[in-house]
Amino acid sequence: MSFPSIGANAWTLFLDRDGVLNERIPGGYVTRVRDFVWLEDTLEALKILSAHFQYIIVVTNQQGIGKGLMTEEKLQQIHAHMFQQVEECGGRIDKVYHCAGLAGVLPDCRKPAPVMAFQAQADFPDIDFSRSIMVGDTPSDMEFARNAGMQGVRIMEDGHDELGFRVFPSLYRAVRYLIEMVEGDK
Repeated sequence: MSFPSIGANAWTLFLDRDGVLNERIPGGYVTRVRDFVWLEDTLEALKILSAHFQYIIVVTNQQGIGKGLMTEEKLQQIHAHMFQQVEECGGRIDKVYHCAGLAGVLPDCRKPAPVMAFQAQADFPDIDFSRSIMVGDTPSDMEFARNAGMQGVRIMEDGHDELGFRVFPSLYRAVRYLIEMVEGDK
């Protein structure tokens, strides 16, 4: 099996955070490091995917900041912890973009608006959205993918995505499909 080289024509993987990487807190927010609990096999998935994607970018709505439930500093602590654990397991995340704004308040950088995708592209100009995949667990994540011109993969326990995207129960279970998408482009 051949794998893509990192370079020209390389792919970018965009990931939602809560519900894809770590456990989502129903009706709540991850506001402290101890609240950040990795989903099963996610660190292994990131290790594998790091060898196949030029960039791995996390895009996350964090309106808990806008609601005053946490601070930017607390969010940075959570992300520093996340980066450290990913690196210790042999994977990588290149950058995290977040929107702290409240839903419906303008200007709105929250997904499904593609603002965070454009921020990533400004920081990494060789990101090509036609060679990018968004993995998320909500309809707004899939709309984000569509709004930025990316392909999308939805993480759901069961059922089907109402927008027609492929569905897997976890990031780990989607790894083979994601690699095949990248390989198929060679």
